[in-house]
Amino acid sequence: MVHFKYLVLLLGMVYFNGTIEKEQVMPNKGKKTIVKKKDIVIYKNDNFYATFPSVIKNKEGKIVVAFRRAPDRKIFGENGNFHVDPNSYLVQVSSLDNGQTWTEEPELIYAHSFGGSQDPCLLQLSNGHILCTSYGWAYVRDDGVSKLEKPYSENKSGFIALGGYYLKSKDNGQSWNGPFYPPNIPTEVRKNALGAPLPSLNRGALWESEKGKIFWAVASSHDSIEIKRKSVHLLISKDQGVSWEYSCPIAKDDEVDFNETSIYETPKGDLVAFLRTANFEDEACIARSEDGGKTFKPWKGMGFKGHPLQAIRLEDQRVLLVYGYRHKPYGIRARILNPECTDFATAEEFVIREDGGSTDIGYPWAVSLDENRVLVTYYFNIDNGSRFIAGSILEIG
Repeated sequence: MVHFKYLVLLLGMVYFNGTIEKEQVMPNKGKKTIVKKKDIVIYKNDNFYATFPSVIKNKEGKIVVAFRRAPDRKIFGENGNFHVDPNSYLVQVSSLDNGQTWTEEPELIYAHSFGGSQDPCLLQLSNGHILCTSYGWAYVRDDGVSKLEKPYSENKSGFIALGGYYLKSKDNGQSWNGPFYPPNIPTEVRKNALGAPLPSLNRGALWESEKGKIFWAVASSHDSIEIKRKSVHLLISKDQGVSWEYSCPIAKDDEVDFNETSIYETPKGDLVAFLRTANFEDEACIARSEDGGKTFKPWKGMGFKGHPLQAIRLEDQRVLLVYGYRHKPYGIRARILNPECTDFATAEEFVIREDGGSTDIGYPWAVSLDENRVLVTYYFNIDNGSRFIAGSILEIG
């Protein structure tokens, strides 16, 4: 009998949703196999620059994808787009058939009164409520910038950080209350565009524990001279997101910077932080707490490139970790980790997509559709064209 180290990627042809698709099979050393059933377009409109999605399955069984939408500046004759815009709003689309079809026109989640909003991060709570965290940038003219209290973060000329905020929905995302503002991290040196201490902010997945605590990893600038230097810290809510308490640093280093971080709790009760880095050759990193988030052990490199990362628990307690890959070939990748996330250095990498048109892609976020299938959402472009919200439906066996 001939033994193969890897399965052949092309298994055959399958008829799926009215189109002929190839099934892409990715092995995991005999432990798990991912079959990519299909890539889908969730939202695309050439008049808009759609980016940074997150996804949940709400208590009604509806799949909800939130993302940041701004005008595509090319419609005004401008040369291109930035990741900040005075007209970037938080919107959502949904699917009632597990991702086969989607609402065409997005519904508004929130438009901030003082600036453009970024990266809506959804968390479905056990009590049926939904949290959505975000952060904003205010456009301030030159005569106002010169009067701002320093230090402050500026992204492109005149776009000043407003800081983080969050929204709540008690009716499955039909309406939203807020904004509510988290506390300032003790080590944070920055002021926001209004001259106040910068509210905590982050792009990344929160986690609700079985005991009802909510864990939120947030980034902080701790160097008033080099304000781009960032560390990551833990906030905890014991009342379903009504209030937040500062707990401890997650990762801080004299040379490596940390930012967009997702948090995950293992069955054993460890908290695992999946960290995006800067000044570390784009390597993903991990940090672990074994005492419920009171302290974290020293961070470690995971041995592979990719960012940002997000993790979900599979039916058999293993962990699907998804991340963007902004190196040629540009795309989306994943690994299946053991339940305690200790085999990150040896877990096999699965290529979900490698047909991206530039580095301006990624930010994947996954949700389980049923016991065998997962939807991975992300933003994408083909041949450096319009940015749109896409997804891949995976079957895990």
